[in-house]
Amino acid sequence: MQFDRKQRWRLVLGNDSANQYDAILGADALSMDAALDALYNSPKKGGLGNSVPKVNRWLGDIRKYFPSTVVQLMQKDAFDKLGIKQMLLEPELLQNVEADVHLVSTLLSLNRVIPTKTKKTARAVVQKVVDALMKQLEYPLKKAVEGALLQKYPKRRPKHNEINWPKTIHANLKHFQPKYNSIIPHHLIGFAKKGNALKNIIMCIDQSGSMSSSVVYSSIFAAVLASMPTLNTQMIVFDTKVVDLTDRLQDPVDLLFGTQLGGGTDINKALQYALKGITKAEDTILILISDLYEGGRQHSLLSTVQSILDKGVQMISLLALNDEGAPIYDRTMGHYFDQMGIPVFACSPDKFPQMLSRALNKGNLKKWAASQQEP
Repeated sequence: MQFDRKQRWRLVLGNDSANQYDAILGADALSMDAALDALYNSPKKGGLGNSVPKVNRWLGDIRKYFPSTVVQLMQKDAFDKLGIKQMLLEPELLQNVEADVHLVSTLLSLNRVIPTKTKKTARAVVQKVVDALMKQLEYPLKKAVEGALLQKYPKRRPKHNEINWPKTIHANLKHFQPKYNSIIPHHLIGFAKKGNALKNIIMCIDQSGSMSSSVVYSSIFAAVLASMPTLNTQMIVFDTKVVDLTDRLQDPVDLLFGTQLGGGTDINKALQYALKGITKAEDTILILISDLYEGGRQHSLLSTVQSILDKGVQMISLLALNDEGAPIYDRTMGHYFDQMGIPVFACSPDKFPQMLSRALNKGNLKKWAASQQEP
């Protein structure tokens, strides 16, 4: 739809500006205006009413008149402003909602109270989003991990099939024997693959309400990593309790419904649980995904973190794993972690494969994270 300048301002400013602009709106524009007015010019819990048919009509309107990205934003605003989370307990409504990560987060936060009649529909919605995310994220992650594990490193005494002949010849040119028209190699240059040893990945995920979208993306990545035979992947979620969901990694949807979004935070308890299960520290990467707001004693958390580092575990602190911009986090705790040598940064889902590849190669993640920041 094309709008002139007056019509655009009329839609932006809402129905209250009708007297200021003599803009004539057509039927479609009036429907758009009504959908926007119901959400943004209505008192809390007022605009959409409390009936499923009315909310369904509103959802249908916004999907008809606005692009998918705008629809997702308006749905999120409706959840927050108009208190329609309770409406999501109706299967008729779920069938008309534009499925995205935010909706999945909402359903997961409600999964303990969703009635039986809605659970099948809720699971179908989550499955739809999971399938889309797997299609988008699985291949880049597997490619990055396999590339990192198969990368070659110099070896002093290579076997015959590990010799790098061009470099060996170049390094031994000074040993050329004219009489025999040959080079006598005094030392061989070769490479061995890094992928011989099994690597351990522990994803320790804060499931407090502020981390909801990070939980969704983390679960998808954990499920993909668990499918790779070169990795041993463990997934731990926590609030004030710790739950090990490793046995659910084969089914991402089941994995997500095993989480319980909301509640407090005890990072120390989760890291203590992870620490007890570490056997080969030098081959282990522990990724803590949390905003670092510790509900327990901070000095106990720092003591546990130091124990993890002392064992030789490579630890990474992701403040968020989503596309929602700069995260809010405990800067004091983040500073402590940084001083202990732990990389502390947020990561978007599309950058996670590259980040993990760098970690598997024991690269400088602080430098990498700094290079990813927009100027």
